Order: sequence, then C-alpha cells, then structure tokens
Amino acid sequence: MKNLKMKKIILFCLLLTTIMSYSQKTVPNKRLHNLKGISVNISDEISKDKITILSFWATWCVPCLNELDAINDVYDEWQEETNVELIAISTDDSRSQKRVKALANGKAWDYKILLDKNQELQRALNINTVPELLVVKNNKIIYRHSGYSPGFEDELYEIIKKNVD
Repeated sequence: MKNLKMKKIILFCLLLTTIMSYSQKTVPNKRLHNLKGISVNISDEISKDKITILSFWATWCVPCLNELDAINDVYDEWQEETNVELIAISTDDSRSQKRVKALANGKAWDYKILLDKNQELQRALNINTVPELLVVKNNKIIYRHSGYSPGFEDELYEIIKKNVD
C-alpha cells in the first residue's frame, strides 16, 4: 500500500515538473554572442513590434539544417507579407562552435545568427533537443515546436499569419 502511494506521489511530482517546465511564458534575458563575437542580450534582439521566431539548432543536427533551409526558401516572402524575423540560435558546444559561421555563410541564410555558448538560454527555456522553435510576440512565447518534418514550414507560416496584428 505504501509503495502504491509513493509511486503516485512520484508520478504527480514528475507531472508537475513537466507542466512547470513548459509554462515558461516569456523569453528570459540571457546574454548570447553574435558571429562577430559581440555579447548581446536576447531581449534586445527580439523585435518588440513584430513576430520573432527563435530557432534553436546545432551544426551536427541534420533536421535542424533541413528546417532552416526550408524556411530560408520562403523567408523573403514571409518577411514581405508578415514582417516576421527569425533568429537562429546555435546550441553548439565549444568543440563545434567554430563551424557555425562557415556553415551559416555557406548556406547564405538571411537570418540573425546567435551563439548560446554555454547553453544558458537553452536551459532557461528547458530545451532538451534540437531543433526547437519558438514563436515570440511582445516577448511572450505564443507557440513552441520540437523536431522537424518536411512541410512543417507551411504550418508555421499559418501560425505566424494568425498572430500578425
């Protein structure tokens, strides 16, 4: 009987922890680095007057690269129609960070690229896997998505259009 009660308590605690981890409603102010090595506050980089997409990715993550490539193909149209901005936040560790700039330049992504060098923002937002994408409006997280499958960019665009003033 005690075992069953203890299991229920543990299950409840795990459920509560999971719910609380996804309850992050705003983007915390953490310092990141741009590709020039300059330290910036993420809150200063997020547009106050338009929707911002935060895409957490890594150089070794094939689905991440596929997602960013797919969005890049339609990004100009999205910006023209909705004024959306995408910030690609690399979560690469110290060994692979040196590949970020060359990769981003080689792909000719038209995004702002930031480095979460110590994964502080990633941890603060409880992001455990990449790709992870957040849609932010007025510093509030209005949509969150993990993983990537081809065609997801169409769903994302509908979410953006629905939330444009």
